[in-house]
Amino acid sequence: MSYHHLWKRLVPLYGEHEAKAIARLVYEQRYALTLTDICAGKDTQLSAQQQEELDEIAQRLCNNEPVQYVLGNAFFAGRYWHVTPAVLIPRPETEQLCEWVTETCIGRAIPADITPTLLDIGTGSGCIAVTLALQLKEYRVTAWDVSETALNIARKNAERHQADIHFKQQDIFNASPTDDRWHVIVSNPPYICTKEKTEMHPNVLQFEPHQALFVPDDDPLLFYKTIAAYARQTLIPGGMLFLENNTRYIHDVAVLLQQAGMTDIQIHNDMYNRPRFLCGRHP
Repeated sequence: MSYHHLWKRLVPLYGEHEAKAIARLVYEQRYALTLTDICAGKDTQLSAQQQEELDEIAQRLCNNEPVQYVLGNAFFAGRYWHVTPAVLIPRPETEQLCEWVTETCIGRAIPADITPTLLDIGTGSGCIAVTLALQLKEYRVTAWDVSETALNIARKNAERHQADIHFKQQDIFNASPTDDRWHVIVSNPPYICTKEKTEMHPNVLQFEPHQALFVPDDDPLLFYKTIAAYARQTLIPGGMLFLENNTRYIHDVAVLLQQAGMTDIQIHNDMYNRPRFLCGRHP
């Protein structure tokens, strides 16, 4: 099978542009072949074993399995991350959340004798926690997830990128305020209502973890209410909460944060000019 044959097989699922991008990714990551190599015909020179593997990859892709799970890697914030169906595939929008947190934290004045703290709730692959730990080296970063399997993947990604993070298996719904105090809390929690499934691509519905995606139709702010209550009790004065949101409910989340006593609430748009991110400050 050649590059041309592979992307042609994927066109009915993804369209020509995305099919070509997926095919290039397969050849680049699995066989170290660049587009120049492909143009030179090296994609037709794979061994019999490699061709057999490529046939298996093509079949998985044609069954709607995301290429990131097939290859075991996703690209996020300039780095590759190990992913499996136990964690969400990192999205480009979430890179913008990390950028906003970084820009805000770098601009904050913190006394030299204090080590600032940052908590990532629902870390999944660890892409947010690790990215922020690498960009905000003076912060002590903690990452929670309810899934031990997800935490093991996040630990591997922290090791891969040499980030020092404290991981903890913790369900936010059972999180009791302790002596921990946070300068920053970040979360990209589940926020898609079950009724929105009909709008989603099969490769998301069939392969990505539903626990990390969906909330009940009758309680779309379930996680935000719980996170806001925890933040109100554990953020230091002036501490900040950053959230990624369902664009349909972001203004409801803003009201929720106001009701939790937060101030300086800001909403930022994503790369598609949709209101996606929100932050609030503990008074």
